[in-house]
Amino acid sequence: MGHNGLPAPGGGVGQSARVAEGGKDAVGDVVPAGDAVRTTTRLVGVDLARGLAVLGMYAAHVGPNPGDGGVIGFVMEVTHGRSSALFAFLAGFSILLITGRRVPKTGQAGRQARVKILIRAAILLVLGTALTASGTKVEVILAYYGLYFLLALPLARLRADTLAVSAVASVLVLPQIVFTVIATDSGWTAAVNRFDPLAWLSGRGDPSSSNNGLIGLLFNGAYPALSWLPFVLAGMAVARLDLSDTVIRGRLAITGLGLMVLGYGGSALALQLAPGAAARPGILYAPWWSDVADDPTGWRQLVVAMPHSETTLSIVANTGVALTVLIACLAACDRFQQFRRLATPLIAVGSMSLTAYVFHVVAIAVLGFDVLPAGSLPVLLGLSAIIMMFAYCWSRFFQRGPLEWLLHRATSVADRVR
Repeated sequence: MGHNGLPAPGGGVGQSARVAEGGKDAVGDVVPAGDAVRTTTRLVGVDLARGLAVLGMYAAHVGPNPGDGGVIGFVMEVTHGRSSALFAFLAGFSILLITGRRVPKTGQAGRQARVKILIRAAILLVLGTALTASGTKVEVILAYYGLYFLLALPLARLRADTLAVSAVASVLVLPQIVFTVIATDSGWTAAVNRFDPLAWLSGRGDPSSSNNGLIGLLFNGAYPALSWLPFVLAGMAVARLDLSDTVIRGRLAITGLGLMVLGYGGSALALQLAPGAAARPGILYAPWWSDVADDPTGWRQLVVAMPHSETTLSIVANTGVALTVLIACLAACDRFQQFRRLATPLIAVGSMSLTAYVFHVVAIAVLGFDVLPAGSLPVLLGLSAIIMMFAYCWSRFFQRGPLEWLLHRATSVADRVR
């Protein structure tokens, strides 16, 4: 499939998800991960979900190839695409943590929050472009992530139900726009790239070889914003809710499972009924869910649900996965104290996902992997252990990860806005 660049830590770039869940919003309440896991009133489950996405990203990039088959191959396949969708989904939390999660900030605080989002978006755009220009084999998501922030910012003050409707509308419409643009491209995208500084920089002086210019970020890159925006909007809608309410959590869990059935099941049914449809035997090669499946030809591409296919059914299914994982993490952290203690290193990783992401990009370059996934289980286990140990130790003394702290400092200029 060629979709080697998986997720980028996006969900919580520079901002912890550990916020008080009382009657009023407490976005600025950031505590060390070690303290957070002992406090049932905090959404540490969001950081846990981010941590799982980080390990999923590591697995997708340096772990065994799913095409090798077996139990390990199946587990590796689960990480492909689903991890990046989870990061994009949790981006909605990051946006609302800054602009006001339960109640949108207004007045001076609202203006400062919006400026912070704009600064973060610009920094992520620059950092993502710089990492891509380094020649890394990872399809870096950070520049796309910055664009997600910009596109979603105007909707940050909407109610949960309005955000949910926006997410549904976007998943029905935006993927079709992307497919239409790509299908009708007669060379105008290449012409635009020739004058796009982002394409020049990410292409290392050859804009024609880059999908990371503005056109790529919007339409035909690894994580095109117009196709991935529904994940962000869905995450914003969920973030707006009272996630301490068990009834709401139960409804969201059922919704997540229903979306998975609708997306994956709908794709399987459509492909089964499609005349002339054929696929290699075995579930690992089923185009209704697997990233290593063969791409169907013609219009059948619109009904697959394989990760990174950018179809409506794929986005619906992966949103269901992201929502289900999030609710499971929230419930596990709240109900099982021993589990929270054991998961502390992974929660710490989730609280500094930008640092963890850049670490793995640098590690892949240092180790000299020219093909991804690298196919090394020992390297996967080693990198995972290193980042968890580092994150755990760092979080005992500091509120933010190293790069998260720098991002926080850079955006603090927004506090001068009046």
